[in-house]
Amino acid sequence: MENFGFAFEAGWQVVLVGVLLGAGLPAVFAAGIRSLAYAGGGATTSGADGGPAAAKPLGTVLAGACFLVVILGIVLGLTFILASGFGKELDFGSGIPTLVDKS
Repeated sequence: MENFGFAFEAGWQVVLVGVLLGAGLPAVFAAGIRSLAYAGGGATTSGADGGPAAAKPLGTVLAGACFLVVILGIVLGLTFILASGFGKELDFGSGIPTLVDKS
């Protein structure tokens, strides 16, 4: 019965990582695209006075933050894959990902 508990715990960890990386990064990317639309004035093509819609710099900043998270996720994923090919592994023990020799 103890093995069932270990398998169940490991299964939930796999599901959690799959949801975060499988659906999480595309959702963050979509939020970045939406933020760019907000930065440009959204769905409106003109402002209240008939002129062009006002740009919103907050949308640009949010889009940049979203895209940075996506890029960091991609870089960490590629580093994880490439490190194993070189006999290394990613270690998050210090809070900062570092490459260490496999033990």
